[in-house]
Amino acid sequence: MTTTDTTPTARRPRTRYDERMYTLMNRREGVELYATAGRRRAVVIAHVLLTAASLAALFSAFATATVWLSFVPLMLLLPWCIATGVINAATRGLLELRTRVLDERQLAERDRVRALAHRLTTYVLLCAVAGGIVVGELGGLTAGGVVLPVLISAFAVHWLMPMWVAGMTAQDEPADETDA
Repeated sequence: MTTTDTTPTARRPRTRYDERMYTLMNRREGVELYATAGRRRAVVIAHVLLTAASLAALFSAFATATVWLSFVPLMLLLPWCIATGVINAATRGLLELRTRVLDERQLAERDRVRALAHRLTTYVLLCAVAGGIVVGELGGLTAGGVVLPVLISAFAVHWLMPMWVAGMTAQDEPADETDA
């Protein structure tokens, strides 16, 4: 399914999947959840905390052989998914939509967000390595006991950082002229 608009600045969805995702990411229900910068930041912080709590519960479950802790991420999955949806709605699917669906401004914003996110991830990884070395030296732990949690955490941060940065830097939408 193709569109008839051929102007270079008007990129439109070209497949049913693209149209469905574009429609889903641009729905207006729940706009109150991300209408202001403070609310968007609160959702991103909640998402970061839910991710950290899930990882901490998994690491603790493996380290202490406490089975019930491995179920904590399952309990946190629903609020984590809701927070993910709110961030995606706030950014209008900036990181989820295909390139051909986005216009030039959105493509530039996505590139900016990804560059900033990966720069932040580099700093997080540097701190994780330094922290692993310090914990290993001061705590007397071997590197093997610290490596797996650091690698899993690095993967999670690398995977989620662009979404967190996009949610934190999303701009307020212009007010409708009819609302005045």
